[in-house]
Parts: sequence; structure tokens; C-alpha cells
Amino acid sequence: MSYEITKVVKGEEVHFKKPTAEFYEAVGGEEGMRKLMYDFYDIIYESDIANFFPQDEEEFEKVKEKNTKFFIQLCGGPKVYEGETEGMELNEYMIRLHDDFSIYEKSRYEWLGCMEEALRKVDMEQRIKDDFWAYLESFSKLTVNTFSDGSIYYAAYTPDLEEK
Repeated sequence: MSYEITKVVKGEEVHFKKPTAEFYEAVGGEEGMRKLMYDFYDIIYESDIANFFPQDEEEFEKVKEKNTKFFIQLCGGPKVYEGETEGMELNEYMIRLHDDFSIYEKSRYEWLGCMEEALRKVDMEQRIKDDFWAYLESFSKLTVNTFSDGSIYYAAYTPDLEEK
């Protein structure tokens, strides 16, 4: 099964729905999420976007752990990422974190491709995976900030665009 990836339109309002706690439970809680995310980042490390991440193994391990905590909390697990967000809502913080990098549509496609590869290895109902993918596919549009015409655009975080 291959997931659809829709194009980013600069300035377009992006609606997304946070993943449900059902995904967190189905993946196996903290340990299952750690396995999924570590597998995902190992795939990233061999991808065309590996350059966005520390090449030092110890530093890369810290990134894996920190980002795993983000997804644990985002998906309804314990609030293990709370101290990282500088008082911002989780999704807003993650968007702003990407502002420091030039993220092109091509990088987003590569990132999503790595996640799709990792998700394929997870045994759970397809509809639960589909719900998680819908969040990733939509939300990731907000991290793209550099466009092929050379322009730069930082997406605004608009909480009312987040569907409950």
C-alpha cells in the first residue's frame, strides 16, 4: 500500500487532526512508539535528507529520543515532551523548530517516504495507520518553508485550523 502525498501550496490554510490515542495504544505505547520512531530515524539516516540531522552518532541518538518523546505526547501518551516546547502548543513548536532549516517540498516527500517505510513494518489495523498518516501528510506541509521559485514562506500556526 502506498500513501498519497498532496502538494504544498504556499500560503494555503492547512487543516489537520492530531493522531488519536488509539494509534498510541495500537503501536504498543511508549515502547512501541520508540521502536517505530527509532526505525524511522534509522531509515532517515540512510536517506537523501540525512544531512538535516547530526552525523555524530551520539547527537543523532539524542534527536531520536527527543523526537520520539514528541510523538509519544502528541499521540496521547504521557506528557514527556512538555518541557521542550518553550510554552508553545506542541504542533506550533514543531512548526517553528523547522524554521531554522530550508525545507523544500522534495525534503518533505523524502521524510514522508521514510515514515511510510517504517509504518509498513507496524502491525495494526490499517484505518489506525491511515489516521496517523493523515496527520503527518497534512501537518508536514506546515514545515515546508523554501520553494522552487526561490521564495521563503513560514507557515503560520492557526489553532482553529486544527480539527478536534
